[in-house]
Amino acid sequence: MGRSQNGTLTEPVVRCTGITQFFGGVRALVNVSLELFAGQIVGLVGENGAGKSTLAKILSGLITPDQGEIWFGDVRVHNLTPHKARAMGIETVYQTLELCDNLSPVANVMLGREPVRFTLWPLRFLDERAARVEAEKRLADLGITIPDLSAPVRRLSGGQRQAVAIARASLRAERLMIFDEPTAALGLRQKDATLQLIRRVASQGLAVVLISHNVDEVLAVADRVVALRLGEVTLDAARESISRSEVEAYMSGFRAAAS
Repeated sequence: MGRSQNGTLTEPVVRCTGITQFFGGVRALVNVSLELFAGQIVGLVGENGAGKSTLAKILSGLITPDQGEIWFGDVRVHNLTPHKARAMGIETVYQTLELCDNLSPVANVMLGREPVRFTLWPLRFLDERAARVEAEKRLADLGITIPDLSAPVRRLSGGQRQAVAIARASLRAERLMIFDEPTAALGLRQKDATLQLIRRVASQGLAVVLISHNVDEVLAVADRVVALRLGEVTLDAARESISRSEVEAYMSGFRAAAS
């Protein structure tokens, strides 16, 4: 059970219990449980090999865990796949962004969701005007400004490309957005802009998971901080109750698992 921004009790939109994953003889995750709430940003931190990306891939359906349960609301989901995850409103923004460099920002935002003006089988004629209107609205809702929406995204800055990827994912997401190291390749100003975008995504009622090695960034934006070490959760605490040095201690193993 969690609390919304107005203090009322809420049920988790996504819940994992007892997630365990081995790759051969190597344990990636051991008995991991996690609850994610609408409008809340969870910062997921840990050193290399801690299991952060493995957990993100499980939530997005790319990996089926060896043990454990995944619940979306009150529905337990068996054999989660990327298609099922997307249908349930789960989207991931990867460090690689996965944009089509030769297409415009509008085309990238609307990719896979293009409005159709009419169909003349087997051809579909897209409504480019409606697509632009919808893409502009999504970008505006997130406070994103891109001067030229017709230029291919390969001409955009790193921060603008990141913004396009976030806008595309937020158009599809209904429950959860996962950000996997979203600022790793950005400069300082672009990092700040990306963190602001993540706040806006959460303010629209989505649960958010921010995976990052940068503890300062996580503490700047997260409502909760979850630390993983060697595949186990060592910390799950409200941001205001934890310091930077304590987070780093739980990541490195100098503190016992939080009670």
